[in-house]
Amino acid sequence: MGFVRELRKYRDFKHALELLDWMEKNGMTISTTNHAVRLDLISKVKGIEAAEDYFFNLPKSTKNQKTFSALLSSYCQEKMADKALALYEEMKELNFATSTLVSTNLMTLYMKLGQPEKVISHFQEMKQDGLFLDRVAYGLLINSYASLNDVDSVERVVQEMKEGGKVSPDWTIYCSLATFYNSLALFDKSNSVLQKAEETMNRHNRAPYEYIISLYASAGNLSEVKRMWKLLKDGFTKANNMSYLCVLHALKKLGDVDGLKNCFQEWESTYVSFDVRLVNVVVDAYLKNDMVEDAELLWKKSVKALEKGDGNDLKMLEMFLDYYLKRHEMDFALKYLNIMKSKGLKPGEEKLNELLKYIVEVKDVDGAEAFSMILEEFNCS
Repeated sequence: MGFVRELRKYRDFKHALELLDWMEKNGMTISTTNHAVRLDLISKVKGIEAAEDYFFNLPKSTKNQKTFSALLSSYCQEKMADKALALYEEMKELNFATSTLVSTNLMTLYMKLGQPEKVISHFQEMKQDGLFLDRVAYGLLINSYASLNDVDSVERVVQEMKEGGKVSPDWTIYCSLATFYNSLALFDKSNSVLQKAEETMNRHNRAPYEYIISLYASAGNLSEVKRMWKLLKDGFTKANNMSYLCVLHALKKLGDVDGLKNCFQEWESTYVSFDVRLVNVVVDAYLKNDMVEDAELLWKKSVKALEKGDGNDLKMLEMFLDYYLKRHEMDFALKYLNIMKSKGLKPGEEKLNELLKYIVEVKDVDGAEAFSMILEEFNCS
């Protein structure tokens, strides 16, 4: 089951399910836990109806808290409120609703449905029932108050965690708090709690560094972005593509084009696998700063790299298209539309509608005719 867990960790649900099926066919005994795992995987790979069929056909002996919880989780993920609540009531009757995970799944559903008040009331029910209040539950409670812009209650919950002792705030809680402060432009408070996040984070995990970098960027704190980026690079043998993507987004948000350019060149000289997402961030930053020649040069370089592997430059070409549309330079816009056509790439319907709307607004007869011809090539009408 270790390999199945690893595949699930990296969200490779299809292969995780295939491996679990193969293990069963080769004599592995399917425990109740494995049934719950399979149900979750079936939901993600084949859909909720297939997961329901699997659950309803299970032997009665395996329909316990774990398998019921897996089905409830699937309903909550799909925002199927009626089925989730009906199943929850059934679980309460069977005394299967006594775990914290069941409650946090239900609270997550309420957040997805935009019902933060129900999260708050359910948290109080958990307290009254003596359920263990873990960081996930506290995090959902904080997010519910944050969605109501209730600063006092958010801060009260964090203080309660500090004083309660059972579950103290960790970096995820402090980052949630920083996200809330950033949304209200309370940047001094955000910077303060991000320092707490740094103190409590696992320094052997890249994720906290990346998350904190993005939040410092949202708080407008370039110096802390650069400091955290240096700590990340010093703490690991090599920064991976995801880490570079995170810091490039941060530098773009803060308008540090020189820093972004240097960081990207560093990645270019060291990367193992090409990632077009990083190029897209830099091209977007260049175009926003009218550095068209730099953007085009980078696009041409990326085309060569893409020819050697997976991916395409559709998003990049759409950026050029947008750039020239905003400047009413129809000839250049159509040039990039033609490039897409020649590559067999089709813009999204929204993008095509934007272009059509522009042509109508500027009453560009020649442009409209050229655009119509390209639409025909795309099999649009």
